[in-house]
Amino acid sequence: MRIEHVAMYVNDLEGAKEFFIKYLGGTANDAYHNKTTGFRSYFITFDDGARLEVMNKPVMDNGKKGLNRTGFIHVAFSVGSREKVDELTKLLAKDGFEVISGPRTTGDGYYESCIIGLEENQIEITV
Repeated sequence: MRIEHVAMYVNDLEGAKEFFIKYLGGTANDAYHNKTTGFRSYFITFDDGARLEVMNKPVMDNGKKGLNRTGFIHVAFSVGSREKVDELTKLLAKDGFEVISGPRTTGDGYYESCIIGLEENQIEITV
């Protein structure tokens, strides 16, 4: 068994699509739009076949996203090397995203950094 995809609602659908393409090397499919409900989405596919669906609806709740909440807390992306973790973390910081930890080696042996990405969602960057 494998996870087929993970999905997230966003306010800025085009901005989310561009974030995952620009920083994490994803490729987007053509936009889907349900004209009846107003639902829109893209599937972002990454090199190893993993997929992320970014979605939008005309009306959504947009509560504060605390880091110590229940539910899904982050999505981790493996970029292949410590150097790439360092480079991407620096680029994201330069582009105004908050780095909340790292780059560092964690107690369980991961070399990673964590940033607050688009719309207050945590992104982990690891080897």
